[in-house]
Amino acid sequence: LPFYTDVLGLELLGVEDVESERVRVAFLLAGNAKLELLEPLGEGSPIAKFIEKRGEGIHHIALGVDSINERIAEIKEKGIRMINDEAKKGAGGAKVAFIHPKSSGSVLYEFCEKKGLEEA
Repeated sequence: LPFYTDVLGLELLGVEDVESERVRVAFLLAGNAKLELLEPLGEGSPIAKFIEKRGEGIHHIALGVDSINERIAEIKEKGIRMINDEAKKGAGGAKVAFIHPKSSGSVLYEFCEKKGLEEA
């Protein structure tokens, strides 16, 4: 975190552990965008496996949506493969769902709905 806060001058908004995914998430403000830094909470976590396979770097790109269930349905109607067909709870209490990277040029995209929540 010191590199992002002290060197890049980004504002740390908070840190949260998401036990269901075995990951620690740090939220940073970067102008009009927000960054999430992910740290595995164990060797078997999805993030630990990603780092072991591909090294450190960008894991995914998150896109805010107003209605995640509608967006999932729209994406599936277009023949795009989802990792999860239903939204699940993510960091900050958001509802999240991911497009499978095999359907999106090897990029992992996350849809994130924070309706009614203070954005983190």
